[in-house]
Amino acid sequence: MNLKQDKTMDLKTAISTYVKHGCHLSIGGFTINRNPMAAVYEIIRQKIRNIHLYAHSNGQGVDELIGAGCISDLEIAYAGSGKFAPTCIRFRKAVEENLIRVEDYTNYQMTLRFLAGSMGIPFLPTRSSLGTDIVNKWGFSDKMRKSSDKLPDQKLIVMDNPFQGWLDTQKVVLVPAIRTDVTIIHVQRADIRGNCRIQGLTFADVEQAKSAEHLIVTCEEICDNDMLKTDSDQNQIPFIHVDAVVHVPKGAYPTACYHYYDYDPKYLKNYAQKAREDAAYLEYIDTFIHGCRDHADLISMIGDERMAMIAADPETGYAKNLDRR
Repeated sequence: MNLKQDKTMDLKTAISTYVKHGCHLSIGGFTINRNPMAAVYEIIRQKIRNIHLYAHSNGQGVDELIGAGCISDLEIAYAGSGKFAPTCIRFRKAVEENLIRVEDYTNYQMTLRFLAGSMGIPFLPTRSSLGTDIVNKWGFSDKMRKSSDKLPDQKLIVMDNPFQGWLDTQKVVLVPAIRTDVTIIHVQRADIRGNCRIQGLTFADVEQAKSAEHLIVTCEEICDNDMLKTDSDQNQIPFIHVDAVVHVPKGAYPTACYHYYDYDPKYLKNYAQKAREDAAYLEYIDTFIHGCRDHADLISMIGDERMAMIAADPETGYAKNLDRR
């Protein structure tokens, strides 16, 4: 935990400091909303490998990390980028070719797992997944679990309800806590100490942030401390959880950041086309990731016209008249 007053640093330094080969990492956001894409691209540029990744229901960030060969293991509820890729393309290819190991949970279970980690307790009970194969089919072997002190011995445990007759529930499912080495989220506003304000839906980002040993926050704006003191009930993440604050305007692009910009349908459509073929995907990575020094360079490459096209309307928080086809 970093308690110093000024936690701001550049993205390259934040990633190289906290994201290591073989680390257990989670990224925030949901499908094509508020993914920490600038950080994802920097991880790819730094060629960090063998990452054990956790995500709630993520799309673009998960798919690009997998496609670039950064991920060895994945725990997730859903991997998809809306209509552009109802199932993430490089994710699906990696699973089919046994390039990564995957263990799946329900959306609610992943939220509970991050919540348990944030509470410092080993598990939480639920009824979610009873009667489904999520209980029966495990992605990680006993051997793998026993060889790692960061994995629970079992995926899930189904047990009798110890309070029989209460809520008429015979069985409950115990889901193990997630405690990552590092989590990365993108927010709209943060101050230099790490107090964060997320506008719109928070998804599981708050639980993910609080369940991490280290937390990197990328943000659209660095705010004066006094600004976040106004309406402070809207600040979801206090500074005590944050290790690094990185100012990256449009840091969620090409995914959406509510009240700042919408997702870029042209970029996502082009990505989906490139991702289907290995050679085309390598060309995509060389051009849009390794071919850019940083995220600002990517935004400059995309151009002002596209940025204007996806700019959020101040009243609705979404782009007006955006052709989403």
